[in-house]
Amino acid sequence: MNALAAELNGALEGSAAARLLSDLGKRIYFPKGIVAQSAEADERATRFNATIGMAFEGGEPMILDSIREGLPSLSAKEAVAYAPTGGVAALRARWRSELDRKNPSMRGKECSLPLVVPGLTAAISILADLFLDPGDEIAMPELSWPNYRLIVEERKAAKCVPFRTFAPAGQGPGAPTRLDVGSLEAALLAAAGRSKEAGRGPKAACILNLPNNPTGYTPSLDEVEAIVEALVRVASSGVALLVIVDDAYFGLQYEEGLIRESVFARLAWSHPGILAVKVDGPTKEDFVWGFRLGFVTFGSASLGAAGYDALNKKLMGLVRSSVSSSCAPAQYLVLKSFDDPRGEAQKARYRAVLKERYDRAKASLSTRELPTCIRALPFNSGYFMSFECEGISAESLRKKLLDERGIGTVSIQDRYLRVAFSSVEARDVDELFAEIAAVADELRSAERR
Repeated sequence: MNALAAELNGALEGSAAARLLSDLGKRIYFPKGIVAQSAEADERATRFNATIGMAFEGGEPMILDSIREGLPSLSAKEAVAYAPTGGVAALRARWRSELDRKNPSMRGKECSLPLVVPGLTAAISILADLFLDPGDEIAMPELSWPNYRLIVEERKAAKCVPFRTFAPAGQGPGAPTRLDVGSLEAALLAAAGRSKEAGRGPKAACILNLPNNPTGYTPSLDEVEAIVEALVRVASSGVALLVIVDDAYFGLQYEEGLIRESVFARLAWSHPGILAVKVDGPTKEDFVWGFRLGFVTFGSASLGAAGYDALNKKLMGLVRSSVSSSCAPAQYLVLKSFDDPRGEAQKARYRAVLKERYDRAKASLSTRELPTCIRALPFNSGYFMSFECEGISAESLRKKLLDERGIGTVSIQDRYLRVAFSSVEARDVDELFAEIAAVADELRSAERR
């Protein structure tokens, strides 16, 4: 049991509530992770708040004109009526056509009609309900969104199996960065073996989040080909393979040679033993973080229309039995925004603002001599970059930055410091990294004394 859960249980000891808690009630806790650290930064980050995955401009969240202007224009039905359990039909159909537009490899392929859920967190949680039993395993990068663990291990009593994010060869001087595809394949084969030994049959699951949170890394086209080949090899060995593709940061690649469409588009129909699930939404793509809307789309060479309908109905049962339906006004606003002629140009401008901040971050790190206690991990996309801390505590670095410099960052596993350059103005990025380097050097000096 997690120490935070044990602490909360201790506070309830002797009460009726303690005797009434379910197994999940005993396991669950509120992590001292991104949300808690962001709340601290909201209060105390007087200079730069590089914690949360949002994009700000002039101190306010970016917002499309069509969304801002559409708020008072909703009809009574759009504003206050219940949405269907699976989502507004017109929005689901439009999102499906958008998938084809953004992912050329999906065109002409049969998949499920995207189903609306209340955010990507809910999507991952509902998929865990659908596919994971207590004791099941799901592989994910060692550097991944901490909420995966809360969902999988505490809510489902299943197990997260980490694989190396980057191959060791990518750490040498001048060596290209590579995702550790071999580590992913080995983790899946080992998990499938344990599943078979436990009498559950040879099955395995993994989550791929690309661009990755917290590293901000997207694979190159040849890396994606290697990923698909590895997953096909696993499925060809007789393993039933679930691959959840978390596309939260879709469309935010800043370098040439990176995959521009979802890995789902290359993977879903590659082998009948693979069930791919695309999890995405307008949250980052359309700059509507608080709308809490997500989509779930299934793709597999072993499924047809009847199979996709069955999976969607199971998913709708989980939505109905938990949140009933997703927010109707948010769905109608997003649907209306697609038809606004200004929309694509404004999204392109916002993406250009984020790329400028990325370029400043890259330039700052390429010209700056960092103390040996921190190492910038590879990044080329998304909202974030991360430092690996060696010989100093990432949490100590975070606290010192916040308490003494008014700078909000996020520590992960007490080994990594995540920096959201997305929420820092381009003119301030170099100063931000200068302060991080200076404070890390102070901590290193203090450790030596």
